[in-house]
Amino acid sequence: MGTGVMIGAGILALTGQIAELAGPWFAMSFLLGAVVTVFSAYSYVTVSNAFPSSGGIAMILQKAYGPTTVAAGAALLMALSMVINESLVARTFANYALRGIGVTPEGIAVPAIAVGLIVAAWLVNVAGNRSVSLVSLVMAVLKVGGIALFGVAALWASGLSFAAAEGESGFSATGFVASVALSILAFKGFTTITNSGGEITEPHRNVGRAIVWSILICVVVYLLVALAVGATLPLDALIAAKDYALAEAAEPALGRTGFYLTVALALVATASGLLASIFAVSRMLAMLTEMRLIPHSHFGMPGVIRDHMLVYTVVMAGILAAFFDLSRIAALGAFFYLVMDMIIHWGVFRHLRQAVGARGWILLTAIALDAVVLAAFTAMKWRSDPVIVVIAAGAMAMVFVFERLYLARSRPSLEHGHER
Repeated sequence: MGTGVMIGAGILALTGQIAELAGPWFAMSFLLGAVVTVFSAYSYVTVSNAFPSSGGIAMILQKAYGPTTVAAGAALLMALSMVINESLVARTFANYALRGIGVTPEGIAVPAIAVGLIVAAWLVNVAGNRSVSLVSLVMAVLKVGGIALFGVAALWASGLSFAAAEGESGFSATGFVASVALSILAFKGFTTITNSGGEITEPHRNVGRAIVWSILICVVVYLLVALAVGATLPLDALIAAKDYALAEAAEPALGRTGFYLTVALALVATASGLLASIFAVSRMLAMLTEMRLIPHSHFGMPGVIRDHMLVYTVVMAGILAAFFDLSRIAALGAFFYLVMDMIIHWGVFRHLRQAVGARGWILLTAIALDAVVLAAFTAMKWRSDPVIVVIAAGAMAMVFVFERLYLARSRPSLEHGHER
């Protein structure tokens, strides 16, 4: 399911945005993003191998920090970053759907289709876990193979040239490093695999292996597609079509039939990614509720906690999809995820590294890489869209204040006894 979440918005929605920041080096941004992700994955793999469970990130944070504001706030940041990703995927679906019928993706049609897809994904999730798992598995296989095939075919048709190098760009080193934040966002779906420790055989070994394989698969697919898009479109054309870059690249390389097949593939990839993500987020939020790290109210709705969390998840994702464009949604997701990621690495370094046998220098390197990328991304966004920086900072502050107040009221003895 991690690969299913990763290959959805990652390559389809973010390629053009990454190119806008990284210039003709955007394919290298995906590669550097993979390197940073490998260092980040070390914390998740070592802790999940030592303590396999269905708790995932919430389990890691609670073991590192106890039932504190830091643990609860960081876990909620992760859940919210996944909700943000759902809105990103939904709007990407809408852009490709409209482009496929010859309509420019703009106006009310984009959020309307995006919200409709979110509701449809909720209905499939309501049908039950088994149907979600089966659909996600089948679609993951189809889209990984299909997107990789697109990359190979487009590269072959282009004669292995790189048209993106011919376009004009305002490339800078800061922009390139900032672009890595979005590349990392394209890989972050691997974290959902940490929720599978209680369900797979030999979890002490297989959770880590699943994470490593999902990252490797995505590296190959992302590089193939990035090179294929760069071989087909000049940089200025790629940036102009940043919200539907693969569709724009398909027609000159593969003809009209290839264009329609690419659009169909994009719709399958985004729909299945959204389906898997809603399932994972609702389960994570239900777990945080059961761990008493976030409050819960059913508002008169029938069903169990996870049913309620499905509703909350789709409502939040729908609001984001309706009122934020792809660039702002991606920026919010990057801010939330990188901050949460650094908190996890520090917690493992400070409190768990001896218990799980983790190497301190790898953990500190992961923190440093995240910090450099976050600083560069913040600087670039402050220049181009300071409003989203303020929104992200304010939202993260509100998350931790909210958790502090909630935990202080519900479990003051635990909160004060475990704060570190």
